[in-house]
Amino acid sequence: MATERFEDSEGQRVELTDERCAHIAQYHPDVVPFLDRLAQALRAPDMLRQSTQDPNVVVHYRYFADILGGKYLAVVVKTDARRFVLTAYLTRRIRTGKPR
Repeated sequence: MATERFEDSEGQRVELTDERCAHIAQYHPDVVPFLDRLAQALRAPDMLRQSTQDPNVVVHYRYFADILGGKYLAVVVKTDARRFVLTAYLTRRIRTGKPR
């Protein structure tokens, strides 16, 4: 799999590299069956939160009722000169962070 590119809700290009895909598969294997939903979470999130630890990190939350009984897919994006997915995980609630 080569680098995939998506568009986020602000019309910016976001990259997902092989290395980041491998990270997700290793540390968040429950997300792997739902990787095809990353584009939806990036393009039309229910909520955006800015990291309290790094102002250049934004988490895109999108709720999916059919994922494991209803969960948010959280896609963590680094927004420096180049935007790329750091990781993705599933959660039942939106975590703390500054609303965007």
